[in-house]
Amino acid sequence: MKIKFKEEAPSSALHNILGVGTTIKGDIITDGDFRLNGRVEGNINCAAKIVIGPKGQINGDIVSVNAEIFGTVVGSIRTSGALVLKASSIVTGDIYAQTLEIEPNAKFSGVCNMISTEN
Repeated sequence: MKIKFKEEAPSSALHNILGVGTTIKGDIITDGDFRLNGRVEGNINCAAKIVIGPKGQINGDIVSVNAEIFGTVVGSIRTSGALVLKASSIVTGDIYAQTLEIEPNAKFSGVCNMISTEN
């Protein structure tokens, strides 16, 4: 009897989570959505949406399609879509985004560059 395994194709249905109390030193590259509740000392390249939870911390740059920040980021954030800085967020670094939403009480220190998809 032959058993065939279907290879999983990357899609937005795939989610990666780094939990509270976990620290990664190094870069992360993912094709699916990513939620960070722990700590990363390195860069994150996400081909979908990234969410930095309230306890999440990153000391490095973020590149993603969309991002929602509840926690702390020390580094630049570059999104080709939407970036949302929630009230609990603390961002120290430059922002490059097509659309940007900053809630009251969010803390941001850096330069904001609004990019467009038009040439």
